[in-house]
Amino acid sequence: MNSFSHHEHVRVKTDVPPGHVRTPYYLRGKSGVVERTLGPFANPEDLAYGIAAQSGQLLRVRFDMAEVWGDAAENPTDILEAEIYAHWLERITDDAT
Repeated sequence: MNSFSHHEHVRVKTDVPPGHVRTPYYLRGKSGVVERTLGPFANPEDLAYGIAAQSGQLLRVRFDMAEVWGDAAENPTDILEAEIYAHWLERITDDAT
């Protein structure tokens, strides 16, 4: 299981699994910064199908509007914060940027 820390740079995975998904499509592939960890919670994607869900880390991730909407961002310096489960995130390292 991935564990992330405050201020860590992350990218939302671009996976497109079938079925119940709790990660907004418009954030997939976008990079942001972990604003804070919210603790362990059962994975709602598993719970929706009656699968015994393991606890996973839920994080609040901060995105710049310019990152999310590109040139279409009305206020590019504004931010958007979203709560995303760790299994949807990947670390951004110096060699992966």
